[in-house]
Amino acid sequence: MTSSLRFLMCPPDHYDVDYVINPWMEGNIHKSSRDRAAEQWQKLHHIIQDHAIVDLVNPQVGIPDMVFTANAGLVLGKTVVLSRFFHKERQGEEPFFKQWFEENGYTVYELPKDLPFEGAGDALLDREGRWLWAGYGFRSELDSHPYLAKWLDIEVVSLRLMDERFYHLDTCFCPLNNGYLLYYPPAFDAYSNRMIEMRVPQSKRIAIAEPDAVTFACNAVNIENIVILNQASDDLKQRLTKAGFRVIETPLTEFLKAGGASKCLTLRVTEPVRVELHGSASIESRTVRLEGHLLDSGLINQALDVIIEAGGSFQVLNFNLGEQRQSTSSAEVKVTAPSHDLMETIMSQLIDLGALPPPQELCNCQLETVVQAGVSPDDFYVTTIYPTEVRLDDRWVKVEKQRMDAAIVFTDKGSRPQCKLLRDLEVGDQLVVGVEGIRTIRKTESREQRNTQEFSFMGAGVSSERRVELVVEQIAWELRQIRDQGGKVVVTAGPVVIHTGGGEHLAQLVREGYVQALLGGNAIAVHDMEQSIMGTSLGVDMKRGVSVRGGHRHHLKVINAVRRSGSIAQAVEQGIVRSGIFYECVRHNIPFSLAGSIRDDGPLPDTQMDLIKAQEDYTRLIEGADMILMLSSMLHSIGVGNMTPAGVRMVCVDINPAVVTKLSDRGSVESVGVVTDVGLFLSLLVQQLDKLTSPYQAVERV
Repeated sequence: MTSSLRFLMCPPDHYDVDYVINPWMEGNIHKSSRDRAAEQWQKLHHIIQDHAIVDLVNPQVGIPDMVFTANAGLVLGKTVVLSRFFHKERQGEEPFFKQWFEENGYTVYELPKDLPFEGAGDALLDREGRWLWAGYGFRSELDSHPYLAKWLDIEVVSLRLMDERFYHLDTCFCPLNNGYLLYYPPAFDAYSNRMIEMRVPQSKRIAIAEPDAVTFACNAVNIENIVILNQASDDLKQRLTKAGFRVIETPLTEFLKAGGASKCLTLRVTEPVRVELHGSASIESRTVRLEGHLLDSGLINQALDVIIEAGGSFQVLNFNLGEQRQSTSSAEVKVTAPSHDLMETIMSQLIDLGALPPPQELCNCQLETVVQAGVSPDDFYVTTIYPTEVRLDDRWVKVEKQRMDAAIVFTDKGSRPQCKLLRDLEVGDQLVVGVEGIRTIRKTESREQRNTQEFSFMGAGVSSERRVELVVEQIAWELRQIRDQGGKVVVTAGPVVIHTGGGEHLAQLVREGYVQALLGGNAIAVHDMEQSIMGTSLGVDMKRGVSVRGGHRHHLKVINAVRRSGSIAQAVEQGIVRSGIFYECVRHNIPFSLAGSIRDDGPLPDTQMDLIKAQEDYTRLIEGADMILMLSSMLHSIGVGNMTPAGVRMVCVDINPAVVTKLSDRGSVESVGVVTDVGLFLSLLVQQLDKLTSPYQAVERV
């Protein structure tokens, strides 16, 4: 023995794989040899005993995993934080380990019973005593980390585990002497890997590959310059040797069947305290309140997923379930994040779902002044499609000009807040930052409302399996209602409308008053007028479906003719264009906007080649829309989707499911996707509208 270090071990007298609580146990129930396990444990015990003092705790009948003493608790000096096991199968170990610590003079701290923490399996001291690496995600909760910082008076660095095979921190992470670290990076999320890289210089990081990880090379015991492990590749042994360590391999295959190796089988109980360092934890907790049809809409699941996927943890403090189908539910959820920045990220996403702090914690929004035109402070709140309100002078104020991907500003003292693109920010604007005092208004519908409302949309989502006729019937009914009530429908269309024979049907919609604005690019206008003037689209005869000799020049001849006229409107006035979508727009004073791109030929004189001006024009025409019909134009449809607030009916029609999915992913319950040929869709839509009657039609006939 060359060291005064002490380790706690437990003989494997009753060890077996009796249950499954991790992936390694699957398929290994009662397949471990007790004799072979005892032999392997004895070899490990002798190796450690040659270099340190080993204390033993008595094994207990019916508690097979007590052999894994790393999970007994977390020791620093003469203080121990006792484990609170996540699985009931191991909770029987707690009183026996508590007894051992108390009998050996340790001050024992116990976490609340509903707060899992699994000792030195999920909390590993930096070998120089500078901080505590603490894992969470599978067996230990993030909320336990502030207790560790307080009771052990040490800085806690939280690391999120992502691979269920590495369910404890010590299965994929091993701090070594002299500041070295042996670890498996894919076991952690991106944020945790950044934290590791910030703390441990590259020259000290020994990152291993999966073959070493799955033989638990990181589940090693480090005693000064010795590393004791189950197995290591030649490459890993060479790297450890180069770093100044002596590797001792000792087979522990019987214990791998339960998901453990040398580190799991030991607990270092002599951990020196650095009195000049003191406790801290960057962990932050907040409470949020959710209201609505939380179960029917899946809102509660979405909120909890947001928290977990962002690297936080949660505790549902209370949940009040609505008594009737039409009743709303409410929940208060405690959210914990490993840092302020991650908490802000989580809160931004929860606000998007309609979450709010409890009434007693409400506060006004925070404002900062814009000091450079077109540039915002880094922590500005980014808006969504949903109606948003900010709290000012202890009252909620609605944000105007709602759209996604903008900032919220007060342009003058006493003005109302509005959404503003970054490029439009002016010096002196008061801009909302952080996540305090902000809420979004989400439309909530009960199961009853969603399932029985006549001609309701099918909700956000895409399916090419739906009967197109049924969807068209719903859309036609909505179009008729909007037109008869003096509403506004905006159409965004691509040139595929013309190529698939849908031009005449869209022209009919314009002519009959179903369209109040048209958005597109240079191409749809060119091909629409090419069909009107020459009967072709991209040189293809639209009646015979065959290419016309020299037809590839037709679109350029059309562009030239319109440019000679001065504009599309003048080409119509001069009789050059006598039919088609844009002919009907001009004849019926329907505004249109054409946004140019780098691929445009010509372009037409009406095409706006200044992208910012085109965006502004689109925004102006979208304002006040009741429905937006998106017809086979990925570029313009996605752009329009980003400009449109929630509450506007959005119908995306495209033969490509990816385009439809992109629009439906906005999360708006008013969106519906139709995967079909746009020409067929328009044909069916016109047929369905012709079947309907309305006061509008009667007036037209008179």
